[in-house]
Parts: sequence; C-alpha cells; structure tokens
Amino acid sequence: MNERVTVELDGETLAAARKAGIDLSELLSRALRRHLPYLNAADREQAARQWYEANKEAVDAYNEMIETHGLFSDGMRMF
Repeated sequence: MNERVTVELDGETLAAARKAGIDLSELLSRALRRHLPYLNAADREQAARQWYEANKEAVDAYNEMIETHGLFSDGMRMF
C-alpha cells in the first residue's frame, strides 16, 4: 500500500527531473531500498539466485580461468 508524502526540492532540480521524465516516486523508492537492505530481502535473494543461474556458465568459466592462470595482479601484490 502506497502512502503520500511531501518532499521538498529546489525548482531547478524538479524541472530537470520532469524534463528527463524521471518518476520521482519510483526513484525515491529504489534509493530507499538500496539504503535499507532489510526491505524486500527475499525478493533480492531470489533475484540474485536467478542472476547466478542465468550466468552460472560464465562465472564457472571465469573461476576456472583464475584457478588455472591466477590473477593479473598476482606478481604485484605486497600482502
């Protein structure tokens, strides 16, 4: 359920956002979700699992390449 809130912006910023077609409600919601990680945690976990499954082949190939050849910075690290 959405609730109405009041947000104050300077006129120039508001005009630029409107001109760019930015949905301020959506933008604020996304920003808050990023800064409040416990919101929608289950949705983010599911999205991460889906991303991993979709990219598993590439991730596995990259990990195998690193296992075989090491990292490009292996000879430069001081720790």
